[in-house]
Amino acid sequence: MGSGVAGLHTAWRASTHGEVLILTKRTLFDSATAYAQGGIAAALGAGDSPDLHRKDTLAAGAALCDTEAVEVLVEEGPARIRELQLAGARFDLGTDGRLKLGKEAAHSRRRIVHAQGDRTGAEVARTLVDRVHASRRVSVLEHARVLELIVERGRCAGVRASVLGQPVEIRADATVLATGGCGQVYRYTTNPVVATGDGFAIAHRADVTLADMEFVQFHPTALDTPENPLALVSEAVRGEGAVLRNAEGERFMVKRHKLAELAPRDVVARAIFNEQKRTGRVWLDARSLGKNFATRFPGITALCRARGIEPGEQLIPVTPAAHYMMGGIVTDLSGRTSLADLFACGEVACTGVHGANRLASNSLLEGLVFAERVAREMGQAGRHAVPRRPRPFDVPPLADRGAAQVAADAIRALMWDAAGIDRNSRGLRACTRQLAEIGERLTGGMTEERNMCDTAMLIAGAALARRESRGGHYRSDFPRAKGEWRGKRLEW
Repeated sequence: MGSGVAGLHTAWRASTHGEVLILTKRTLFDSATAYAQGGIAAALGAGDSPDLHRKDTLAAGAALCDTEAVEVLVEEGPARIRELQLAGARFDLGTDGRLKLGKEAAHSRRRIVHAQGDRTGAEVARTLVDRVHASRRVSVLEHARVLELIVERGRCAGVRASVLGQPVEIRADATVLATGGCGQVYRYTTNPVVATGDGFAIAHRADVTLADMEFVQFHPTALDTPENPLALVSEAVRGEGAVLRNAEGERFMVKRHKLAELAPRDVVARAIFNEQKRTGRVWLDARSLGKNFATRFPGITALCRARGIEPGEQLIPVTPAAHYMMGGIVTDLSGRTSLADLFACGEVACTGVHGANRLASNSLLEGLVFAERVAREMGQAGRHAVPRRPRPFDVPPLADRGAAQVAADAIRALMWDAAGIDRNSRGLRACTRQLAEIGERLTGGMTEERNMCDTAMLIAGAALARRESRGGHYRSDFPRAKGEWRGKRLEW
């Protein structure tokens, strides 16, 4: 389930073991992967090493990373990049034919592999979609709404779904959730409209263990425009020298952190949020790049120009926005969940590699590395007898879209105000009460809104339970990290 980097890579590699079916809510290209600008982090350059990448990842993760998972990520990452190149990915190369590596926040070395400047995700998606289409053992079912997991005798036996309003039961020896994130539960997000937290909610309703749901990463620099989703202005722009200025023209990050604009994302996002409250709009100043901006960042240039902004000459209005979920479905190093024969990988999974705050450009890498491991493990899954006749079930008719939109907007507003960048007990308690009230009003056909509400409840509940601030989770009533919470994970 899912057609981002994790789902596509899993399907491609698992097809060597048997027949694979990909279910996707819209089309094969509708995923957060295609939106990814910055690139993929891996220790491939001179003077870099997996050990340095490991240290940077652990430092960003605020003492909550799983060290074994991080070791897997940084050690196996370079091979996955080379494998993707062999599969046809056209990454940017220097004049010497070597990978051209970029620099991003909290990385101690240039290690960001990119394609067409800032269209890395689109190139990764193109490459993997080509691989999937080339495989005779991979089928694709688009416009499929997964309703629930089939759980029989303590194992996942497949899913029940609605495909263009028709009930479809799919039985499988192994089932993989690669459904991506949940940014759409927030008013401001860089995530595509399909990122409504479906995988988290579906797994939770089947009693699958989740963890770290309080750790939502807010990207510091989305284009501050009245849209959904907001266009992203990659971290790499700051890596190339752009700076942040408040409404008074002051470069404020130099006073907030020793790394200034290249501080960890949670630090920069909170600083911008506070400056917005104090002085008004915040701007990204990339004028030092001049005409080079359009060459290095053609995609961002096009996004800006479409909104009347010339990024190499004018200030770019930016705002924090929900971007990535660090928590999710708990897995082991092979992607196994607490439910037999159910796997998870990509953003919906909680492998522990990101801890409380994901290091920039580790997301696509995690998708590749752990999808490879899931695909290998699926090859070992036992074969199960498939019933001749699927059990009949009803698909609830789609609800009135106007009413559904009202419910979705209410969830998003609540979450931004009470469970967003700045949280406290009073706001979170009110948030959970109001989410419960919204949930009671949802009709059977509001399946996506139900998933949004359930996922929002998991986030708000976890944020209320963690009485400290750590990484992407900030409580103004508990503004510091506490020793007793170090390494402690909240499971649901």
